[in-house]
Amino acid sequence: MSKRNKKYYQTLFLLLILLTAYSLPLNATIRFVSKTGLSIPPYITWETAADSIQKCINICVFGDTIYVANGIYEEQVIMIPGLSLIGAGIDSCVIDTRELVNTTGFVAVEVKDSCLFRGFQIKVYYNSEKGYGISQSGNSQVEVNKINTAGFGMYVGYTGTNLPNVYKNIINNVSIGIDIFNSNSIIRSNTIYTDPTSLAAIVAGIRTSAFTNEYTPIIDSNYILDHYYGIYVELGSSPVIKNNIILKRGGYGILAGIAGNVKILNNKIIAETGYDGIYKNGSTVQATNNFIFGPFIHYGILLGPNDTLTNSVVSGATKGIGAWDNQNFIARFNDSWNNGTNYNGFTPDTTNLSVDPMIVNDDSTHGDLDFHLQKYSPLIDAGDPNILDKDGTRSDIGLYGGPYGESYTYQDLPPKPPKNLTAVVDSSIITLTWNRNTESDFNHYNLYRDTTSNFQIDSTKLVGSLSDTFYLHIIPPGVARLYFKLTGVDNQGNESNPSEEVAVILVSVKNKWKPVNNYILYQNYPNPFNPTTKIGYKLKDKGYVKLYVYDVKGELVEVLVNQTQEAGYYEVEFNGEGKTELIGVKNPFVSGVYLCQIIVQSEKGISVFSDMIKMILLK
Repeated sequence: MSKRNKKYYQTLFLLLILLTAYSLPLNATIRFVSKTGLSIPPYITWETAADSIQKCINICVFGDTIYVANGIYEEQVIMIPGLSLIGAGIDSCVIDTRELVNTTGFVAVEVKDSCLFRGFQIKVYYNSEKGYGISQSGNSQVEVNKINTAGFGMYVGYTGTNLPNVYKNIINNVSIGIDIFNSNSIIRSNTIYTDPTSLAAIVAGIRTSAFTNEYTPIIDSNYILDHYYGIYVELGSSPVIKNNIILKRGGYGILAGIAGNVKILNNKIIAETGYDGIYKNGSTVQATNNFIFGPFIHYGILLGPNDTLTNSVVSGATKGIGAWDNQNFIARFNDSWNNGTNYNGFTPDTTNLSVDPMIVNDDSTHGDLDFHLQKYSPLIDAGDPNILDKDGTRSDIGLYGGPYGESYTYQDLPPKPPKNLTAVVDSSIITLTWNRNTESDFNHYNLYRDTTSNFQIDSTKLVGSLSDTFYLHIIPPGVARLYFKLTGVDNQGNESNPSEEVAVILVSVKNKWKPVNNYILYQNYPNPFNPTTKIGYKLKDKGYVKLYVYDVKGELVEVLVNQTQEAGYYEVEFNGEGKTELIGVKNPFVSGVYLCQIIVQSEKGISVFSDMIKMILLK
């Protein structure tokens, strides 16, 4: 090894040595593994480093530390108790077992009691029944590693009263990310992506089970992108599940099976598609300060007897909050908002709300969702008075309330832009209508008018301030076209961005006025639906319109419109009974998510507009 390389390695690992030295016994030995070493025992310098990780482990004793340089190590690793094994980093220090003879239950790395395992990427042969990335037991710590394509990313089990720590690992393309059994482990700040193509019997980000309910693993602050179970409490144990972010593409966010006392606290569960956000089937559940958002086909939260639900928010589900058995079921200080049915299976008391929560951002198409409450949200200090926020005040309803939440500054934001501004002309009167805003601090609307399109709003174009959601406007003489925009204003004087622009023009034939709107594809209503729903859209100009419906696999299942249409507003019906003749589909559609896409071409054949909405058929 050259002097330059020697200096590089010494500098690279000096900090790591200092960071771990405080925990080593006085007689501990530091050893090295490198593909460029001479592999001369006892491997105590980089020049004499072992060329195999396992070869170096085989001469170690309790308390030793091994540093592993960059390289690809094609071997199985079985640690001894009390060993620290530290790799150079997840991008360049790789344990690759894909070419080894794998058998059912094969484990790439076995981490024993009182070990530290850090800084490796592990590549494992993929199979739903074999191919464990890491098996961990005892009072050990596994942190900052990356596991690729394993049947099970990590197995954590048989720890008794010890507290193994699984921290900041990245686990990709797995059937089960972390499998916890008979363990009081702490599973914190890991990132897990389950395999959408897996045919395994169970696909889950994290699964926990035990022989008894005495085990209390802590599942904290993990990010899980999952295709069936986000977190699955399968059998036994009494986990604390808190501060996790679960993005659903099917299945359940958190399923509490036949287990002990499950605490579900301050979790954010967002669905692109999914069955239920939180679902209980046998456990006793305490769910507090969770936020469930997205098109869940069934329930946002479904609990049962002896369960407690407080300070939680559900929005966007077919059914918001439900109880499959309301015996001794306690639901207080929750908000179920903008669901198909807000409460089901029990009669909510007056502490349970159905109001706009006023979060900072609930539109994922315009940036990341932000579930912090705005300054005048009706959920502030509206939670259980026996639970305090971190700042010592009465708890907020929602994700960041309670002792596991955050202390933060509430932003005073303007209202959302008014939606669905529509114009209808009758003789010389234009009737403008729009949807009502739902913010608790909303005050009035400002209507603006100009004679040129795409105008900038200012006080010289203000028609008036309105409290209703309609306005009758007399067409003034001497103008050939009018354009309208609408804003919302709250009690503090904050004004929203303007709505879409609506135009009304004078048609030369018989001097009639005609409204001309932008291209818009509206959300279907009702949604969810069974068996029919209405889909509305606006055309700015005459064009060729294609309105298609696809299933979630991208297969075309319905052609609703396929023709030239004049400018204006249109509405068509989608029938979930599957009676279309255009593409030969005869069978009824199944429950699920469907995509409706509109494509508009100009008279010259140029695409001028396209958009897509999600629809939920529930039978």
